[in-house]
Amino acid sequence: MTFTFNGFSTTPTEPWNQLSFSVTNESANLKLTGEQHQLVEGFGGCFNELGYLALAHLSDEQRHEVMHSLFHPEGEHRFTICRLPIGASDYAEQWYSHNEVDGDVAMDHFSIERDFKYLIPYIKEALSYNPDLQLFASPWSPPTWMKFPKAYNYGTLRWEKDILEAYALYFVKFVKAYREAGITIHQVHVQNEVIADQKFPSCMWTGEQLREFIADYLGPAFDKHGLDTEIWLGTINAPDPWEELMKKKTTGFDEYAGLVLSDPKAYSYIKGVGYQWAGKHAIQRTVASYPELRYMQTENECGDGNNSWNYAKHVYNLYQHYFSNGVNAYIYWNMVLEPKGRSTWGWEQNSMITVDPASKDVTRNPEYYVMKHFAHHIVNGARRLGLSGAWSGKAVAFRNPDNSLVIVVNNPFPDRRDLHLTFAEGHTVHVQLEADSFNSMVITAN
Repeated sequence: MTFTFNGFSTTPTEPWNQLSFSVTNESANLKLTGEQHQLVEGFGGCFNELGYLALAHLSDEQRHEVMHSLFHPEGEHRFTICRLPIGASDYAEQWYSHNEVDGDVAMDHFSIERDFKYLIPYIKEALSYNPDLQLFASPWSPPTWMKFPKAYNYGTLRWEKDILEAYALYFVKFVKAYREAGITIHQVHVQNEVIADQKFPSCMWTGEQLREFIADYLGPAFDKHGLDTEIWLGTINAPDPWEELMKKKTTGFDEYAGLVLSDPKAYSYIKGVGYQWAGKHAIQRTVASYPELRYMQTENECGDGNNSWNYAKHVYNLYQHYFSNGVNAYIYWNMVLEPKGRSTWGWEQNSMITVDPASKDVTRNPEYYVMKHFAHHIVNGARRLGLSGAWSGKAVAFRNPDNSLVIVVNNPFPDRRDLHLTFAEGHTVHVQLEADSFNSMVITAN
């Protein structure tokens, strides 16, 4: 049997250069073990209002190039699953919900009218490039009148029966309204960052509250209205190791995913678990306990607006960590922003692509290429494979449905290093990894 080798390398100064391969008899320092793990469900990002406003600075030709690179099945990233907020995210132009009529528990005044200004055109433009794009949605904050204190930021949901019933109906109305607008919502996640008590739209939940809301309100409401939209336990940003160790507050694994999933009624409605940020410290325990569920990294860590190479190295480690610990999908945060990525509440964050309003220049940032090294080659239905050897802590391997192998590996060292990869019995290939580089390799049997 013969093989075809193809691969690319990205360094701080040279993105996406062709790799060279040679057959070798050297001992392997990275080897596929034959173990098979989870299936891949895709890659994507989040639709936010400030991203749509950044795209508005571009010419039609530039905009087409950006959208094609992100969403088209033959583009650079080929996104297949993306996120959107229910109401305002922290990257909305203004804070809002879909019903601010105080006391309207029947949701008579529910409306997605505002979303027709930014989010729906953004999503429909993406769907024009990939009509099969899957979408999942989560609120950052309930309507303010459902919260204590009555505000988009900080606070908690009022734990009253009529409020809980109304909030479940709010989710139902959202899914139905988007369907009427021609957009299918495939999943809902109950709350963005369940332990975030922040100055941007947020709402604190306990594990007990998540369990009760899913089991007694949201799940039954979806059943009653005949919705096939999946309910996910997400997005969980706990536990922080220091908080868990010191027990300063309730953020432990067993007080969130463990508590909810161990309840049979709540579990019966849940199709998967979404983790982000500090949730990376709990995902291993959740996957070990509930391997039959599906998992997602729901928000790439956001950076500081400088879009530095060093932060891209941190983000690469997040991909490697999450996939090695069982996620089926990886979701970036802001796909496109203006320079510095400043939110309306003052935080500056990274993005895959930066659009300069003055010059109209499009900059592909280092994290653009980190994502590309994964999403360009790894397709839906790929299966993660086991690895051993000295490079295995810096690499992830997959077998695509067409049996091609994809190995993504980072060389974090300040000098070139030799990779000797054994990918099949009796077959080892040599690749020289440039200093400080991200690399992806595709091996196809002829």
